[in-house]
Amino acid sequence: MNHAPQLYTRYQQLLEKSKVMLNNARKGMWDELIASEMDYVNAVHELTQLMSDIKLSILMQEQLSPILRAILDNESEIKRLLQIRMDELAKLVGQSSIQQSVLTTYGKQGGQILAPQDSQDTTS
Repeated sequence: MNHAPQLYTRYQQLLEKSKVMLNNARKGMWDELIASEMDYVNAVHELTQLMSDIKLSILMQEQLSPILRAILDNESEIKRLLQIRMDELAKLVGQSSIQQSVLTTYGKQGGQILAPQDSQDTTS
């Protein structure tokens, strides 16, 4: 049985799903990225099951090669964008920790006003 047309279609669908993920990442739509990633992972799993019983011909490998390259390029760009986002979040968490530390430190003073004391005796 020739699975080549079905296999090619599945890889095309996987490429489209990776494009959706990349678009979501570029737009900073992180919740949508996670949702689209679930679709992508399911598609990869289904494709893996389909491929388990198929031996690809050289011609089919050559036809799939550009699609696979595009999928890998999209994944690489998504990972790069995610790393940037993770760095941004880490910076925000760090700033929040510093703010919390400052608030905690000044909160312990209990409303006391700190002012320099005059070291000279004013009673002459």
